[in-house]
Amino acid sequence: MARPAGAAGGRRGEPARFAHESEARLAALFDFYGIAWEYEPVEFVLGWDAGGRPAAAFRPDFYLPDHAMFVELTTLRQELVTRKHAKLRRLRELYPEIQVRLLHRRDYANLLLKERLAVAGAAAARTA
Repeated sequence: MARPAGAAGGRRGEPARFAHESEARLAALFDFYGIAWEYEPVEFVLGWDAGGRPAAAFRPDFYLPDHAMFVELTTLRQELVTRKHAKLRRLRELYPEIQVRLLHRRDYANLLLKERLAVAGAAAARTA
């Protein structure tokens, strides 16, 4: 799935190729509210093998440069969410200066609801 118009794009200036529809919709929300974003721009190494080579890593979905914050969206099964929480704990141990916000399925659903209400309110104001 390609990036929304006006979006910051993916790594190395390439158009963002989202792994899931929910990521594309979140990017569209960022665009709607004028929030600058980058898609998966950084991979953080979380573990190394005996030879010192990266063995585990985490790449948050979005970086919001104006807020110096990463956003990870998860709308997945609970077992995968649990693994993602473990990765976030490890990231915070190794990189305490990095700010990451995890959006769960309910957070994402609330954002979509607010977007629909905002769009409906704007449409009603134009017709009044």
